[in-house]
Amino acid sequence: MSNPFEDADAQYLVLVNDEAQYSLWPVFAEVPAGWTIAREAGGRDESLAFVEENWTDMRPKSLVDLMDRDS
Repeated sequence: MSNPFEDADAQYLVLVNDEAQYSLWPVFAEVPAGWTIAREAGGRDESLAFVEENWTDMRPKSLVDLMDRDS
């Protein structure tokens, strides 16, 4: 059985959580609690490109907020 998260021919959603972390998610799987759809279904390559363009800071949002508050 192949990994549904690495299928180059599958359709994916791009999800984002409250910490501004992104994830590719196969369209057939239910969106997990705590995640929202940031980009509707698309191919793996275009979905990855969306993540790379939009997730430019790997730090969790709570850490970014803490560091901004302390500076």
